[in-house]
Formats: sequence, structure tokens, C-alpha cells
Amino acid sequence: MNIKSAFILSAILMLTACKNNNVELTGILEYPLPGQYIFLQELKSDALLNVDSVIVSNDGKFEFKRKVKFPSFYLLKINQNNFLTMLVEPGEKIKMTSHFDSLNYPVVVSGSKGTGLIADYNKKLLSTRNKIRGLNDLFNNNTGRSDMTAFIDSLDRLGDAYLNEINSYAKEFIDKNISSLATIPVLYSMLTPSLYVFDPQQDLQYFLKVDSSLFSLYPEYGPVIDLHNQINEMRAYFATSGTQAAAGGEYTEAPEIALPDPGGDTIRLSSTRGNYVLLDFWAAWCPPCRAENPNLVAVFNKYKSKGFLIYQVSLDKTRDAWLKGIKDDGLGGWIHVSDLGYWNSSVVPLYRLESIPANFLLDREGRIIACNLRGDALQRKLEELFN
Repeated sequence: MNIKSAFILSAILMLTACKNNNVELTGILEYPLPGQYIFLQELKSDALLNVDSVIVSNDGKFEFKRKVKFPSFYLLKINQNNFLTMLVEPGEKIKMTSHFDSLNYPVVVSGSKGTGLIADYNKKLLSTRNKIRGLNDLFNNNTGRSDMTAFIDSLDRLGDAYLNEINSYAKEFIDKNISSLATIPVLYSMLTPSLYVFDPQQDLQYFLKVDSSLFSLYPEYGPVIDLHNQINEMRAYFATSGTQAAAGGEYTEAPEIALPDPGGDTIRLSSTRGNYVLLDFWAAWCPPCRAENPNLVAVFNKYKSKGFLIYQVSLDKTRDAWLKGIKDDGLGGWIHVSDLGYWNSSVVPLYRLESIPANFLLDREGRIIACNLRGDALQRKLEELFN
């Protein structure tokens, strides 16, 4: 091959490479507002960068073109609450149709496997969110019932079932798409503003699995680096907070608690060894704690004869409120302790509590074997241990 031919071939390869980096996004918004802007933002490790914007035409059409060198996250966005997370790869020609006020749940997406995966997951997530909203509506429309405790318990069981359903779906999604960056938004997806689909403690293995796969494939991509750093922080936190050491380490002993019971006698957590123990943190002023208490009563009555105890620590501020909560919820069958320190209680930094209810399940040697089990999840774990 002569120099001229080599130069021509090199130029062709360069042009081909450049062409393959071009991404085209064409879409249709149904029923757009006049003069509606739509924005394209690139997700970096520390920021969202506005890279382009267009005015949607009167018939709802819009188009973006961008050079993309490697798989990357973009947001197609109308406003802060109306956007679609996109996983864009070089050379893709993406077509989509969506109602103007629900970009998160497009009617059709084609030409982008990663974006399609995210969109499909979002639709499943929306279905579960609607079920949860339905439970809230049922609660609000039945506040005067005489059997309110039993009714709340039934709603809690349904809520746990819905959470377990989407959690299982998300795990299956990750298992099937373990090499895809689309697993990152799934890991951090939320059912409500305060409830994640994945629990960092109970589902730690899935965080580790995604990190291991993606960091080997995309070690220099910002969102993957961020995930990797967060996983390392989680490892360190769980290793020092008494949970199972990250990724298959030894179970660690629960830190000692020695606090007074309602009669003034100091009861040590270590005095419960020889039993399976639920170490539960609650307060009479905490509605979610009170809603979970009927479930605790049920599992305690079912398994107390088999060597199951509850050691319940209150973050109440006054003795009267604490004792009234115990009496009203029928919690007299197990151990209660408190220093009445509220969030200044000695147990807060000891167990790194950031919210309640919170609990830790201890084995017969006083080692933590599970965390934050509630509703059906707690019942299933105890069935596994005792049956």
C-alpha cells in the first residue's frame, strides 16, 4: 500500500469513526404547550450540564443531534419533575413518543436499548407507586374505623407485598442486564420520596454486584466512579456499625446497651443471649413505629416460646409518653429500656441511627444477622430461623 492509499484509508476510517459517534434523537410530544422548550442535559459525576435545547414544533416534533464517544447518561427534560433518563450509545438513532407531561413514561422508545430498558423499568415502578397511593387513599378514607389497628396492619402487609414485588422485579432486571449502565438508576430508584426500592443493608449484594461489573467495564466513567466510591463507603460503614462485614464477611457482635427499664432496673442487651433477639428502636411520637408495633406483637406471640425476645429501646423524651405508648399498643410482653434522651440518647451514635423505626435481628450469640426487617420481611426471616 502506497502512502497516498494509506492516507485515504486513514481518512475514511476517521470519517467512519466520527459518523458512528453521531447520535440522533427525534421525538414527538403529544399535546405540547405553545412555545414549549425541551432540554438535553448530560449527567457528569458532579453536575448536570445543559448541552442543548429546542422549541417543540406546533405538531409536537423535536430533534437533537450530538456526538457521543461512549455510553453516557443524558436527561431529556421539560422541568425538574418531568424528565426521562436516557442511556445513550454511539451511533444510536433514537425515536420516541411521549405525552408532554410524562416524559418519564414514554409511549414508545426505539433505537436505544439502554433507554428502552430504563423506560420499561420506570413503567413498572409507576405501577407500584400507584398501588402505594391507593393504600394511602384507603387509609385517608377510613380514619374513623373501629378496627383501625387491624386495618392499618392489613394496609402495611399490602405495602410490604408491593415493595417486595418491585424489589424482586428490580433484582431480576439487574441479573439480566448486569453489564448495562441502566442498572445504576435502578439501584437508586425510589417508591416514595423517603423509600428506596433497594435497602443498602439487606440488598448490599446487589450494590456490590453492579459495582463489580460496571467498574471493570467503565472504570473512568464519572457515574460509575461515584458508585464505586459509595460502595467503598458502604463497606466501611457496615463494617463499623455492627452489620455483616461487606460481601460475605463475618457477622459482628451488636454493641452493648445498658439502660433502665420502666421500673428503673438496668437491663443489658447482652443478658438476652441464648435467644434470637429483635433489637428495636422506636418512640411513642413516631407514627411509623406505632404502625409497626402490631406486627411486633404478632411475631412475638408466635415465636416467644421458641426462644425469641424483643429488646425495645425508646427515643421518647418523657416517661409518661413512653409508658402510655407501651400500654396503648399492648407491648408489655417484652423488654423496654430508655434513657429518655430523644435524639441525644446514647444509642443514637452507638448504632448510627438516622431515623426510626430501625431494628437489628441478633442471633443466639448476640451477633447481628439482619437489619430493618418489618412486616412480611420480618415474619419470613423468623419462619426461616424457627421452622
